Amino acid sequence: MYIILFIAMAISLITLTTGFVIYFMKDEVRAKRFKKLSKYSTAVYAGLIAVFLFFMIPSFAGAASATDSSSGLGFIAAALATGLATLGAGYAVGAVGSSALGAVSEDPNVLGKTLIFVGLAEGIAIYGLIVSIMILGRL
Repeated sequence: MYIILFIAMAISLITLTTGFVIYFMKDEVRAKRFKKLSKYSTAVYAGLIAVFLFFMIPSFAGAASATDSSSGLGFIAAALATGLATLGAGYAVGAVGSSALGAVSEDPNVLGKTLIFVGLAEGIAIYGLIVSIMILGRL
């Protein structure tokens, strides 16, 4: 039931967004409105996904372990630890990597120093993986 509702919401939002693209891209004034509208549409879509996952987490936790629901929540915690740490590492590497590339293009002698910063940003994902391994070890 929830899956069908989720798919229907996703299809309707995609259809509306595509329709707005076709309508608003005819004119510069409309294009500015579309950019603002697309930000709101993305926020609403992300909110709907968050609400969907919030209501589905109890069934995911119950499906993960038939005997103990706390272990199901442990699996969810391990997945969140790894996933969020990886997202943070990706954001950090993107910011640091682009800055490092600009610095190296100006002065090639700073390549070793910039690699250290990129490695530190990548370490965030490793910390998340270690935390999830520790969580899974306690289950």
